[in-house]
Amino acid sequence: MSAIQPSRPPLQPIQKRRVIPRPKRHLRQRSYQVMALESTAKIAVNLVVTAVAASALSQLLPYHWLQQDKLREINTEVKLMEEHVNGLQVEFSRNFDPQQTKSIMQQEGFRFPPNQRRVVLMDKNRLQDEQTSSP
Repeated sequence: MSAIQPSRPPLQPIQKRRVIPRPKRHLRQRSYQVMALESTAKIAVNLVVTAVAASALSQLLPYHWLQQDKLREINTEVKLMEEHVNGLQVEFSRNFDPQQTKSIMQQEGFRFPPNQRRVVLMDKNRLQDEQTSSP
């Protein structure tokens, strides 16, 4: 046991690098500031988008209402024209109906059969006005 022992340096505990603790309070405060800044930017952008949308609506709504009024007007005119066209179609089909030719000729020619009397309706007020105006 008297063998020669290899020389070893004495074992010393390995010193750990001393980690300097970062000031966590400062980092947290900074991250809160970044989050607050980001939230503020998001809110500002949303407010700008909302303002633009409100402005666009305020300009488009009167135009929309005007177009709706024009559309109602056109629909009313279309209904009147449809009624007029339907009346003309009825008259057209009556004029070209062979069974109606005799009555049409009487209406257009003011000719009446000898056994038929002509009836003329007159307004009572108009008749009185004509009698008072003529001497």
